[in-house]
Amino acid sequence: MKSPLFIGRDEQKAIFTDALNSDRSEFIVVYGRRRVGKTYLIKNVLGKRIDFEMTGIQNGDLSDQLENFAEKLQEFSGSDSFEKPKSWMNAFSQLKKYLSSTKSNRKKILFLDELPWIDSHKSKFLGMLGHFWNDWAIYNNIVLVVCGSAASWMIKNVLNHKGGLHNRATQYIPLQPFTLSETERFLKAKKIKVNRYQVVQLYMALGGIPYYLELLKPNQSIPQNIDRLCFDTNGFLRDEFDRLFKSLFDKAENHITVVKALAKKWKGLTRNEISAATGLSNGGSLTRILDELEKSAFIQIHYPYEKKKKGTLYRLIDNYSLFYLKLISQRSLRNQKNVFLKIFSNQKFQVWSGYAFENTCFIHHQQITQGLGIASISHEFSSFQFIGNNTYPGIQIDLLIDRADGVINLCEIKFSNGEYRLTPSYKSQLRERAITFSDLTKNRKSIFITLMTTYGLVKQEEHLDVIQNVLTLDHLFKPL
Repeated sequence: MKSPLFIGRDEQKAIFTDALNSDRSEFIVVYGRRRVGKTYLIKNVLGKRIDFEMTGIQNGDLSDQLENFAEKLQEFSGSDSFEKPKSWMNAFSQLKKYLSSTKSNRKKILFLDELPWIDSHKSKFLGMLGHFWNDWAIYNNIVLVVCGSAASWMIKNVLNHKGGLHNRATQYIPLQPFTLSETERFLKAKKIKVNRYQVVQLYMALGGIPYYLELLKPNQSIPQNIDRLCFDTNGFLRDEFDRLFKSLFDKAENHITVVKALAKKWKGLTRNEISAATGLSNGGSLTRILDELEKSAFIQIHYPYEKKKKGTLYRLIDNYSLFYLKLISQRSLRNQKNVFLKIFSNQKFQVWSGYAFENTCFIHHQQITQGLGIASISHEFSSFQFIGNNTYPGIQIDLLIDRADGVINLCEIKFSNGEYRLTPSYKSQLRERAITFSDLTKNRKSIFITLMTTYGLVKQEEHLDVIQNVLTLDHLFKPL
């Protein structure tokens, strides 16, 4: 049976298949956060057809990387005649000699994994890689696949390289975590029996990270699995947070500081607020940190309505990081039994679950537009915030959809273990919010209040005067 880790990824698999069948050399760049399944995807598509493969050594210097290269070249060539090269120019010369000696007419496949680690300080690796591609590989029926977990590094130093690698990639794959639909398929393939509410609970805690999901046991419930992985003394995800960031970023302490600040303000922070909360200077270094966190899918930028740059919000969107900072890291919860079941009524749990469900909805924004039937209509996502004055109360709208058909959806997101009950006071609040938004923005479009919740509304037909659209879990699980 096919491994659950190979669920989905159909578009990505097609890219590799097309590259193998094309009539030119192909340079494929793959990037995505740690544990998302990049290496697994590449090896399972290309398999035994790989002619040379090398994985960089974390924190290894030039000598370490070259020695690693020599060992791999001896392994794949079956010959011990290749000695440790003196430089990357020498290394690629050896690689060309080996590849030229193979008699097969099929495409030769090269796989360089964790490229940022291979490119050690002052190694000149990227320059020599560019020369290898431009001077030889492009003319010799090669598929070169390079991969890295540091997404921002891969984009800057490979896709946007200012030297020989500039504009050389023929395809690139930004590998994302599983969607809810893919997670559900994954769990079914592992014989884990769960309903969609439980899948969402799991997704809110671990995100759609294939490696984390692979750690689940079919004979345990979702709360039991989460307790074992996150709160037990030897739980794999109990201390994954620091490992995760330190493997992705140089000087990861600053990235962690920003993420911790964002976790405290679940609506998000402006750039100035991040600087004030962290003590980091509001300059180029913060720009780089925010860019790296965004490219690695830890944070999401929420642009304000009508694109007023001043109010741009940065929001922590990685569900595992949020779960770790809000619950796993709490000493009072560690080493206990049945933690996840015990804390359902805990206030911290309620706050976390509301925020995490919002994150899950934001991640599935395309499913939301599909559920609203507006996927083919031009639209823009944004947020709106008003602190309040003597005339209007303050309002915060985390997600609004501005549509070309003369409608704006103001989205309300509520996590509930049953049908959501709309109280008279909340109903009045929603009306007031829509009026305030229209008055402040002087907008003439129709305002549709859209509720996204787990199981819909209690007596939904009685609330059609206020709620125009109701979306449920089933909409979020729709494959695109």
